[in-house]
Amino acid sequence: MKMRVIAAAALLLGIAACDSASTVDRASLDCAPGSITAQGSSAQANAVSAWIKDYQVGCAEATIEYASVGSGDGRRGFYAGTGDFAGSDSPVAPGEQARATARCRGPVLHLPMVAGPIALAFTVTGVDDLRLSPATIARIFTGRITRWNDQRIKADNPGVPLPGTVIRPVHRSDSSGTTDNFTRFLAVTAPGEWRLSSGSAWPAKGGVAAEGSNRVVSAIERTDGAIGYVEASYARYANLPTARVGNAAGEFVALSDSAAARTVAGAEIVGTDGDLRLELDYRIGDPLAYPLVLLTYEIACRQGTSALAKSFLAYAASSDGQDTAARAGFAPLPEELRARVERSVASL
Repeated sequence: MKMRVIAAAALLLGIAACDSASTVDRASLDCAPGSITAQGSSAQANAVSAWIKDYQVGCAEATIEYASVGSGDGRRGFYAGTGDFAGSDSPVAPGEQARATARCRGPVLHLPMVAGPIALAFTVTGVDDLRLSPATIARIFTGRITRWNDQRIKADNPGVPLPGTVIRPVHRSDSSGTTDNFTRFLAVTAPGEWRLSSGSAWPAKGGVAAEGSNRVVSAIERTDGAIGYVEASYARYANLPTARVGNAAGEFVALSDSAAARTVAGAEIVGTDGDLRLELDYRIGDPLAYPLVLLTYEIACRQGTSALAKSFLAYAASSDGQDTAARAGFAPLPEELRARVERSVASL
């Protein structure tokens, strides 16, 4: 039953993504026949659904399925031999490396395909514009700020009338790469206030727990005083207001793909030999950069990847594929990085 619910959610997201995508130039597709499956990150599900729609329209003999089960379950399924690749908002953890290498019988490649901001979406009656510094965000999500008219929130929002509504922080209950990116951001930018671990499992007590991005958005929508972190396309689809986030330059920057792209462009490649694992600089000094971003990977084997999986990933990494992702609500990869991903896919 659980998988049916997940599949239905992925289908709804696919419909939303497909509505925003135009038909791909079929001449740019190097079609391969057959069928493949993949699973993983819900944050990238809208982009993957749009890619699948474009690819299958252009390549009638191909069937591609993607299950939006979360990054952790996606990676574990891939290690167990389920699926041709995994979508993950987090790289393979050191404790998982042996299983990943065994699954691939050799090197595992991280292919960054989707970039975009993480939204701090909220529902607070009477408030439609909100500014939050990393220290304030950390205090909200650890339960040390409990009402919206707290003096620390007022300091971030001078002159803005704020109600005394109780804050209801919403977090992911499942293993989530979005959680991993969010907690890493807090650990780097607010170390004095965020003294908990970072990772795919939510570490703080209290708050409202919800499985998957769709349910996080639903919890925020129906609860006055709620705030939660979610990949931006979900917040946009639900038409939820999102907070401006303070960056290392002291500016509060509104969520936008162009502002997120400035942070992505500053990422450092720490993988080697075609493995494009990246390290984000959450304290980037660019005053126009939105600092709370995620990069989501397709994790694939260098050896033994099927012709169809390689062809599909090549389309996702192409300029056409990145344009499709942009229409689905994501920031396209910077051109230099996109070209490197394209070359890594070609080496599969």
